[in-house]
Amino acid sequence: MDDITLARALHVLSVVHWIGGVSFVTLVILPLARHEGGTLGTALFDRIEHRFSAQVRVSIPLAGLSGFWMTWRLDLWDRFAQASFWWMTAMVALWTVFMLAVFVVEPLLRPRFEAIAARAPDALLRRSIRIHLVLLALAAATILGATAGAHGLYLF
Repeated sequence: MDDITLARALHVLSVVHWIGGVSFVTLVILPLARHEGGTLGTALFDRIEHRFSAQVRVSIPLAGLSGFWMTWRLDLWDRFAQASFWWMTAMVALWTVFMLAVFVVEPLLRPRFEAIAARAPDALLRRSIRIHLVLLALAAATILGATAGAHGLYLF
């Protein structure tokens, strides 16, 4: 197996794990936590999110490293300047948002989230659902565009 094939397989696997998990958290866990309501709901979400967060601390960097490897090895840098390859820029932008969220924003704001959870748990859950829905929509558009674009279909 050549290195590009391995990088592509690792890239797809890491993206499936990462965005599939975001989808599950957004569409199943957060609504369940909101249904539980109050501190029970935020505690449920926190326990599950904590386990998932530990996993995506591997899959998100792996997605970035494998994507970088393919771009470097195939010398695809010029694609970032072509409008028809918008999806490559979208992949990097989405990856950057999640890297910042997982490795910078969440650790820095964790005490604030905990304070809000104690004071207004239902508001925190509503806000979390909205943020996750936006991120999931951006991820879905990026995946759709990247898959179509990688196979020669330019959606936009």
